[in-house]
Amino acid sequence: MGKMEFMKELDIVRLTKQFGGLAIGTKGTIVLEYDGECFEVEFFDEENNTIDVLTTPVTCIELVKSF
Repeated sequence: MGKMEFMKELDIVRLTKQFGGLAIGTKGTIVLEYDGECFEVEFFDEENNTIDVLTTPVTCIELVKSF
């Protein structure tokens, strides 16, 4: 799945590049869509603990699972 696919709130995404001090591949959940260009994403670790919540540009994430 690629970043050109429609992403919306509650979708699971992953970073495709380093962003906000987080590594490529870090997963998160979209908690708010701003304008289709940026999303508020809650990033979590492998144990589902929240790492950070960041305003993330669509160019840095790709869709993992849509709900």
